Amino acid sequence: MLDLLHRPRRLRRTPALRAMVRQTSLQATDLIYPLFVHEEDRNEPIGSMPGCQRWCLDALGDEVGRAWDLGIRCVVLFPKVADGLKSEDGAECFNEGGLIPRAIRRLKAEHPHMVIMTDVALDPYSSDGHDGIVSPHGVVLNDETVEILCQQALAQARAGADLIGPSDMMDGRVEVIRTTLDDHGFTDVGIISYTAKYSSAYYGPFRDALDSAPRASGDKPIPTNKDSYQMDPANSREALIEADLDNGEGADILMVKPGLAYLDIVAKLRDKSTLPIAAYNVSGEYAMVKAAAERGWIEERPVVLETLLCFRRAGADLILTYHAPDAALWLRKG
Repeated sequence: MLDLLHRPRRLRRTPALRAMVRQTSLQATDLIYPLFVHEEDRNEPIGSMPGCQRWCLDALGDEVGRAWDLGIRCVVLFPKVADGLKSEDGAECFNEGGLIPRAIRRLKAEHPHMVIMTDVALDPYSSDGHDGIVSPHGVVLNDETVEILCQQALAQARAGADLIGPSDMMDGRVEVIRTTLDDHGFTDVGIISYTAKYSSAYYGPFRDALDSAPRASGDKPIPTNKDSYQMDPANSREALIEADLDNGEGADILMVKPGLAYLDIVAKLRDKSTLPIAAYNVSGEYAMVKAAAERGWIEERPVVLETLLCFRRAGADLILTYHAPDAALWLRKG
């Protein structure tokens, strides 16, 4: 027999012992459920995201009610905007009779206790497919974009949104949105800022779902990527700069996107900030798990639950994930 003083396996010997010393937990209230909505009169499956669909407004409430019954307490809404409503300045984003404000009002009437989070960016509304206004010379304009984003955030707050989620990565937008909301009496509306949003290849299925990828527009040169405003995947310290800025500008929650390939960034922000940290388990990450599970290469349930637990272990307080309803159901069943 080995002469060992320390045997870490002693505390792994039985399920009860393992439960006693478990350092990280996962529960349904940690999850935020992203939902795609459109103007059509029926739901529409999203081919690149099995199990997800674009919800019509008549069915959206039932799905949100199902999420609530599973223990999920927050949903985030993303619009599939008709091409005829898109423009270079994305002005449809602040139409108070538009798709998202109507969806918010309806959900708040049907499920008043559910936390409703929104997305603040121009890409679903832009004929150019960018998160900001693109100049005639192909430059994504920062300050002019922020002016539009403030109007978008205000329209969402007026409709009843609880959390505003600026996902655009324009400089200074958190402070200006916070000031705009406060000046109009919406001091209780929170900001969950996409603090470290990387220019990632993992967003492809999401852009399919919203038809929001950059696109040519007449003779104007349109950047084919979002590298000039979203963060370089090679950089980590830059995330700390963004976190310091968002914290100082009044953000209530900081977010890292994508999540799974950026757990080191989640951990860095957790170590440096006292604010809640969110991580976005993005569409490409979701699609890879679903595709491998469909082929029998992995077992979906344990892989999903392990993945979400790892977000929590890295320091995420909240996880945006398309797996949310399945994960909540599995957690309930034990």
